[in-house]
Amino acid sequence: MSKINLWISAARLRTLPLSVSGIIVGTTIAVEQGFFNISIFSLALATTLGLQVLSNFANDYGDGVKGTDNEDRVGPQRAIQSGLISQKEMFLGIIITAIVTLLFAVLLIYAAFGKENLGYALFFFLLGVGAIAAAIKYTVGKSAYGYRGLGDVFVFIFFGLVAVYGSYFLYAHQWNWYVLLPAISIGLLSIGVLNLNNMRDRISDEKAGKNTLVVKLGAKKAKNYHYSLILSAILCLVIFTVLSLESVNDFLYIPALIPLILHLKRVVENENPTLLDPELKILALSTFATAVLFGLGQVW
Repeated sequence: MSKINLWISAARLRTLPLSVSGIIVGTTIAVEQGFFNISIFSLALATTLGLQVLSNFANDYGDGVKGTDNEDRVGPQRAIQSGLISQKEMFLGIIITAIVTLLFAVLLIYAAFGKENLGYALFFFLLGVGAIAAAIKYTVGKSAYGYRGLGDVFVFIFFGLVAVYGSYFLYAHQWNWYVLLPAISIGLLSIGVLNLNNMRDRISDEKAGKNTLVVKLGAKKAKNYHYSLILSAILCLVIFTVLSLESVNDFLYIPALIPLILHLKRVVENENPTLLDPELKILALSTFATAVLFGLGQVW
């Protein structure tokens, strides 16, 4: 495998559709209200994809250095674990990706606010720096928050609230509290993917001292938590649609909720956490499909 292909594999492209779901939802709500800017959209996508790749590199590095990625791990081998990319190379990759992502974030903020609204510009710059720091610190360092069960909080903030509400505000420059509902929905679904990943890895994580929320809750409570995440996400999206209803097209996303319900059924019946691995892709793609169909309903 060539070096380029190794880095592409380490970037874990299958995680990227989930990461842009929030941008799609926030953008299409803005479009429905008459706000859109192609530069903002393009740079928001680039920034979000950069953050996701940065997070993937950092997770590979952090878990690899700590020895969490070992023979007990259920999912596909990561780059450092396999020895195909060295720790030094991955660390350099993290630095380069962080710099490029920050550059995209600065360009995005300038495209949205220009030289005016310096207060908003500064606020979003701090959010960008915070998002980059959060992407790295999930598993990297002695105080990695992913090892203390706090990953869910940061996923909710950055992949839900910031991605949806933040992207909406970049276009509209106004507050609309209804938009918090789909932001919460995407945030909860994103946590669901993380929670499912941690349910799959619960045994190996516990052995390695990675105290995710699933490890702290235990298998049964983690399942109940998962159900509440997915069902609450669906409820928030439906409530938003009812409150802002303009046409039947607003419910275009309903068919995408069916795979989510079927996913819950399989999780309920599951007794072997290692068999949850295929559900990760299903949940991530179902979230992406929900975001796309929701967006089409908004602009159609």
